[in-house]
Amino acid sequence: MKLSHTLTGAAVLALTAVALPAAAQIQLYATTLSGANENPSNASLGSGAAVVTVDMGLLTMRLQTTFADLTGNVTVAHIHCCVTAPGNVGVATQTPSFAGFPAGGTFGSYDNTFDMTLASSYNPAFITANGGTVNGAFAALVNGFDAGRAYLNIHSTFASGGEIRGFLAPVPEPETYALMLSGLAFVAWVARRQKRA
Repeated sequence: MKLSHTLTGAAVLALTAVALPAAAQIQLYATTLSGANENPSNASLGSGAAVVTVDMGLLTMRLQTTFADLTGNVTVAHIHCCVTAPGNVGVATQTPSFAGFPAGGTFGSYDNTFDMTLASSYNPAFITANGGTVNGAFAALVNGFDAGRAYLNIHSTFASGGEIRGFLAPVPEPETYALMLSGLAFVAWVARRQKRA
C-alpha cells in the first residue's frame, strides 16, 4: 500500500515535469534602474524597472520598462552587452535608440517587441563582433542576459553616458517554483503517511 502511494506521487511529479518544456521557450530577465548603477555612478534621483522577455521559439525580445524622476530629459535608450558589472561596453540593440522610446521627458514607459531575426534589431557593430550574423548576435545577447552581463541604459541631458541603468538578471521560471513546491508537498505527504504508520 505504501509503495502504490509513493508511485502515484512520483507519477504526478513526472507528468508535471513532462508538461514544463513548452514554457522553457520563454525566458525572463529583470532589473531596477538607478544612477548608482551607472559607471561612473551619478547623483540622479531617477529610478526605473525593466523586464525583458525572450521567446526562443518565436525569436523575439520584448522590452517593458518604466522610469521616473530623471534629472535630465531622455535622449536615447538601448541594451549594452556583454560585460561584467559594473563595466561599460558597446550597444547591442538598436542605435541610436530603441524605436519609439519616449524621449524629451523625465518619466515614461515603453513596451515593444522586437523581431530578433532582423538585423535592424541590433547595432551593426554587435552583429559584426559576433560572427557577422543575426543568429550569432542573438546567441551572444541571450548568453549575456543569462550571465547577467547585459544592461539597459537610459541616457539623458543630465548624463549623456547614461543617467540610469541596470544589469538584467534571469528571473526563475514560475514552473520551477511550482515543481519544487509540488515536490515539497509530496515529500511532506509521504513523511506524514509514514509517521501515521
